[in-house]
Amino acid sequence: MDPVPRRATRRRNAERLAPYVLVAPAVLVVVVLRLYPLVLGVNFSFTGDGDSDGTAVGLDNYVTLMGDPLFVGALRNVGLLVALLPVAVAIPGLLATFIYLRVPGHRIFRSVYFFPAVLSPVIVGAIFTLLLAFDGPLNALLGSVGLGPVDWLGDPDVAIFMVVGVHVWATFGMALVVFLAGFATLDTSLLDAARIDGAALPRIIWHVIVPGLSRTIQFVFVTTMIGMLTSMFGLLYVMTSGGPGGATYLPEYYIWIQQGQLNRPALASAAATVLFLVMVVVGLLQVSVLRRSGRED
Repeated sequence: MDPVPRRATRRRNAERLAPYVLVAPAVLVVVVLRLYPLVLGVNFSFTGDGDSDGTAVGLDNYVTLMGDPLFVGALRNVGLLVALLPVAVAIPGLLATFIYLRVPGHRIFRSVYFFPAVLSPVIVGAIFTLLLAFDGPLNALLGSVGLGPVDWLGDPDVAIFMVVGVHVWATFGMALVVFLAGFATLDTSLLDAARIDGAALPRIIWHVIVPGLSRTIQFVFVTTMIGMLTSMFGLLYVMTSGGPGGATYLPEYYIWIQQGQLNRPALASAAATVLFLVMVVVGLLQVSVLRRSGRED
């Protein structure tokens, strides 16, 4: 056999295998550090705690969760987070739009907006706990203009909104960077045509920028949702510790309480499994709705 075709065949085979070889380490890390622990956690959720440790108990842990007012309240708060998600995405999206359109001072705003993202959640929580205290500076400012003090972190109807608001403030810088990267793929000729036609800024945003950034918006929606459901523990722990009366409980805080304080790892695994399923379902629904609206536009 001619050695030249043989070398060409080996080269083609190597080129076909190259992508798989390059991806293999990342896939291995995901399987070993993500998927395998996930499977173990789901399996562990069907076992018991305490005297029944390691014993199969079927769906008992899930029945216990559904009968626990704290966990039910945590799921209710998840619904609130999903309802507030468009606001959490719209804020960095609008700010990125203004920066992209080069409003005066846009370079300074780019740095200022990203700064909170580098702060530790514990530091952010400590700062806002002082600001929002009943005798803190915010209530002092309200008192100076004749408005009564508000128990920002002690009122069950207000506390969860404060924690979510602080989380959005502390994390929207990352979404802002993603939006700015998405603007690099936007067709500038469409913006120029809209300006020439005299379109107002709201119409430019709705009819040009939003359709052009549909994939970026989908990505930010999903990542922001995941961040809300899995990255608020530090703020909750410092600002409210789940209170008042469990009003600011979220599944991740409930999981920590069951695992870290009450030593009920199987129940915590069941709660983690429910949280994972909620994220998957909500994420798929969001992507489906956004894709459908993108096709309609």
